[in-house]
Amino acid sequence: MPLSADRLPRALESVDLVLADPAAGRAAAEAVLAEAGDDEAAAVALRALGLSWKENGDLKRAVRTLRRAVAVAEGCGEHYRAAEARMSLVVILSDLGQTEAALAEATLAASVLTGADSARLDVNLGLVLIRIGRTPEALAAFDRGQPVLRAVGDARWEALLLNCRAVLHLYAGRYREASVSLLRGERLTRDGGYNLLNAMILLNLGYLARVTGNLPEALDRLDSAARLYAAHGKRGTNLVADRADILLAAGLAAEARITIAQSIAEQENSGFRYNLAEAHLLHARTALADGDAGEAAAAARTARGMFGRQRRGAWADLARHAEIAARFATGERSPALLREAEGLGDRLAAAKWPVAPHEARLLAGRVAVDLERPEQARVLFEQVARHRHRGVAEVRALAWHAQALHALSAGRPTAAEQALRAGLRVHAENNAVLGATDLRAHAAARGEELATLGLRLALERGDARAVLRWAETWRAASLRRRPVRPPDDTQLAEDLAQLRRVVAELAEKENSTTRAASRAEVSRLNAERLRLEAAVRDRSRYARGAYAPEPPFSPAGLAEALGGRVLVEFVRLDDDLHAVTVRDGVVRRHRLGSYAQVLRQLDVVRFTMNRMSRRFGSPVMQKAAVEAYDHSRSVLDGLLFGPLRRAMDAGPETDEAVRPLVIVPTGSLHALPWTALPTCAGRPVSVTPSARLWLTACAAASATAAATATGRGTVLMAGPGLAHAEPEIAALAARYPEAVVLAGVDATAANAAWALDGAILAHVATHGRFRADHPLFSSLDAHDGPLYVYDLERLASTPQLLVLSACESALSGVRPGDELMGLASAVFALGTRTLIASVTPVDDEDTRTLMLALHAALADGRPPAAALSEASAMTGIGGFVCFGFGG
Repeated sequence: MPLSADRLPRALESVDLVLADPAAGRAAAEAVLAEAGDDEAAAVALRALGLSWKENGDLKRAVRTLRRAVAVAEGCGEHYRAAEARMSLVVILSDLGQTEAALAEATLAASVLTGADSARLDVNLGLVLIRIGRTPEALAAFDRGQPVLRAVGDARWEALLLNCRAVLHLYAGRYREASVSLLRGERLTRDGGYNLLNAMILLNLGYLARVTGNLPEALDRLDSAARLYAAHGKRGTNLVADRADILLAAGLAAEARITIAQSIAEQENSGFRYNLAEAHLLHARTALADGDAGEAAAAARTARGMFGRQRRGAWADLARHAEIAARFATGERSPALLREAEGLGDRLAAAKWPVAPHEARLLAGRVAVDLERPEQARVLFEQVARHRHRGVAEVRALAWHAQALHALSAGRPTAAEQALRAGLRVHAENNAVLGATDLRAHAAARGEELATLGLRLALERGDARAVLRWAETWRAASLRRRPVRPPDDTQLAEDLAQLRRVVAELAEKENSTTRAASRAEVSRLNAERLRLEAAVRDRSRYARGAYAPEPPFSPAGLAEALGGRVLVEFVRLDDDLHAVTVRDGVVRRHRLGSYAQVLRQLDVVRFTMNRMSRRFGSPVMQKAAVEAYDHSRSVLDGLLFGPLRRAMDAGPETDEAVRPLVIVPTGSLHALPWTALPTCAGRPVSVTPSARLWLTACAAASATAAATATGRGTVLMAGPGLAHAEPEIAALAARYPEAVVLAGVDATAANAAWALDGAILAHVATHGRFRADHPLFSSLDAHDGPLYVYDLERLASTPQLLVLSACESALSGVRPGDELMGLASAVFALGTRTLIASVTPVDDEDTRTLMLALHAALADGRPPAAALSEASAMTGIGGFVCFGFGG
């Protein structure tokens, strides 16, 4: 068969086409190869075919095809075409981890290529040199190539070069230089229509935002890249790993750990072996942050071995750093660990890693302190502490931590506390950029170690006021600022509405009598639900906040606002549970005992209350449940309040039996039905996430009491599927004739949101659903589906007094720093002053009885906490708690 005259032009066109559309480029190359002949056109077409396999992730097939292209070109004397194929081999061999072979191919190609092709080879060579830590040579390659590429107007290859150069700057901590390169590269690829390369650059812009602390922008950039990859049927080899890294930076260790495991699986299947080592290193970091030091050490060893085989010594040191951190986390404090950490800190600093050297030296200093080597510790701490006034927030926070430990080792606790407060200010300023509730709540973990050390110092010296100040420094900080709406709020609203429709349809299908026939449809709807939940969650995280400094917490100001009330704030340090009481201006600290022992008794109380509410079993079994409940709550009451009685009951001026309590729980105590405890029975009790929040609510609560008696600004809502809801709302409507009443088909999510926005009093009788896996998807049932926390966060202001007549509607997820996430916590950041809700199951009929009694007391002018106390005493029904400011 004679060869066509246009065979070479068609082969050259297939090379360009494969970069825009791999499938079309491969088809064009195969058409050329179908015409038999080992000539120049065949060599070029084979190169295009190899590049197409690379774009599809089949790297080994790509290498075989490109080596064949080299052989065909050399065989017909076309040495330049062979060099072009070698140039393409360079990056693919590097992606497979075969860096020595990649450099050998680059050397052979460099002896032949000229002009713009030589500059393109410099781009590929520079990438390999970056990966093996030969930074000066990489920069030299880029400096040679960029003027040539710019002169010939090759926007695509110049953008590739800029992206590679930016990666080099990012690793070295030169963020301004990286930004200049990336922004020019992003503009070149966007204007030129190089979408996949644009996605790659967006990924690196996301990484730049991540390391400089702008996590909302990082997530936005990442998702923009994901959409570009998806439009071309790709996921991006680094996309999932980069998302895991950002999630880890935000404190979402568990979510990051799941995400990086997914990335490792995808990379193992794709054949891109080079980046797998970095994924295993990130796996080590996520496992360590998630509390699994054993898995972290194993993953770090795997990464170190892979980096060693790739001859990436600087990266192998990073993996060694993760191993050492895992050993430290298991409690190892040995001279060997000290030697390794100290030497590693020096090597990491020589390699110009921006954060890791400071982490390694800080860890080494802490080991030196524990080994009683104060001079060695001093030197190590000083090396880190000198960076406390410059650099990114992550480095400055580490430096202030080192400064605090240095001051402690020198016997200067006051200076140590000053350094800890400075470090927490750095964290607060850095966290302020986060607008989304879940990011704020999890980011508190970044300052927990500093706050805990400050609390430990205050407890050691027995200063009750200092204990209270340190407990309030970092407690529930995310609830003190309202969430920020994401930039595209309309899209978020549409996603929530669609999610509501899917969940409602899913519930209908799951309750269908023809379950077998609808199994496939249920599976489809579940997949759509997960997709929409991810879209809502991710979009909400784009919101960016701003830093606003808070005034220092004042125990004296709290004491004045308390008046005749008694505050009890529970504080936990390791397994030691303490309490601070404030009464009549006197602040006292009390050690209560083992937190684990309290939790065991709490579990018994909740279990027995659950059994009682369900009225399950014979009268004998029900009586046994009541007896077990009475015993367990008495024991728990003794553990929590026994050591406090003198501080709570002292003082002749006030009737102690009715003296109001303000309780600030910690950890799992947020789920305790406090009104069930004998000490709390018969007196008004307000439960608040923090004393600061109570003070804020106290200052703004006067309007609530003025409006509740008349019904102005009142909303009454009955949701579906709750037997007592509509009768309860009908009875309350007679008491509040001016109220907005929503029931039946009118009780939709949209109507509820409209009515609740800015209300003074709202009473919602419907099922509440707490989502432990993602508390912001906790919800209240409306006629057309769930009303989510995300819906409430879109309101201008939630009701000042909110009553949720639904079981367990006050449960919250608890994060480090006693950060709460759920329905109960969300409303406090949105304007609610007082919430009355349940943390345990309560029988429907009992709920209705208690609610009617509660509103009768409110109508008589009782403050919310007193009204609930009277209603509970009169009906004998517990389980509901007054949260926030109870009056």
